[in-house]
Amino acid sequence: MRFLYYGFMGATRAKVTRNGQVSLPAELRHRWGAGSVLVIDRGDYAIVRPIPEDTIASLRGTHAGPGPTSEQARQAERQAEADRGSERIGRNR
Repeated sequence: MRFLYYGFMGATRAKVTRNGQVSLPAELRHRWGAGSVLVIDRGDYAIVRPIPEDTIASLRGTHAGPGPTSEQARQAERQAEADRGSERIGRNR
């Protein structure tokens, strides 16, 4: 049984053995290139996410690019502090 979501994700039915093991389809294993997965229990369903062999290397470049300048960061922090101050003043009235 296969359902398509958003045109690129799919759902595949898998059997659970008596020992509680689930075999991932070869298509997923090859696409993910991961030897292990993280299973997140969400109560009435589970999310299966691949865990990269080298987690640090997999993050390399994910936040690459220019960030805010020092002045922009200071200005944002000043604004956040001013907003927090005005919230405190409003609560004390």
